[in-house]
Amino acid sequence: MNQFSPNTQFSFFPPAIKYLLIWNGIFFLATINIFGSGWTPMGSALAPLLVLQPFGDGFMPWQLVTYMFLHADFYHIFFNLFALWIFGQALEQLWGTKRFLMYYFLTGIGAGLIQLFVSSGSTIGASGAVYGILLGFGMMYPNRRIMLLFPPIPIKAKYFVGFYGALELFNGLTRADSGVAHFAHLGGLLVGFILIKLWGLKKPSEYA
Repeated sequence: MNQFSPNTQFSFFPPAIKYLLIWNGIFFLATINIFGSGWTPMGSALAPLLVLQPFGDGFMPWQLVTYMFLHADFYHIFFNLFALWIFGQALEQLWGTKRFLMYYFLTGIGAGLIQLFVSSGSTIGASGAVYGILLGFGMMYPNRRIMLLFPPIPIKAKYFVGFYGALELFNGLTRADSGVAHFAHLGGLLVGFILIKLWGLKKPSEYA
């Protein structure tokens, strides 16, 4: 089967999602001290090589990929991977595994590049790629309702994505020193939008 074709059978853990979850979990257990705080000895040794470092201050090209597999703590990785699983399933089923993976990594790399140009700090986490996934879900399934937790009310995906995009822009402009890579999140949204338009990806017929 052509790997760019949509998957025909629904799965709660399609291949790309499954292996992204596994590899993020492996990197987390290897690098973060889950019984204390900070890096494990292996994490301390690998961090200078794998964390996305500023240009001219330890930057290496492969860090644009490896930074996506590193997370600061349990909450950081939990919310990123939970969002990847919740929103990514439908996209991988719709686009096929190969295109989904290309989209995921390109949005993550684009998010990292944008963060490098606006920040002098180091960056870790899959959030940029996850925001790209969120944008893709909102564009492919704009009227699908998402149940918010706080407050517990349903909201259409297109409004959910719009709210988070506006929030990240506001936070990026007003809270640049918060320690959160807001412009990486915005970069994931921007690159995701460009890719969807460039590739001509269409909504399923029920959302057309």
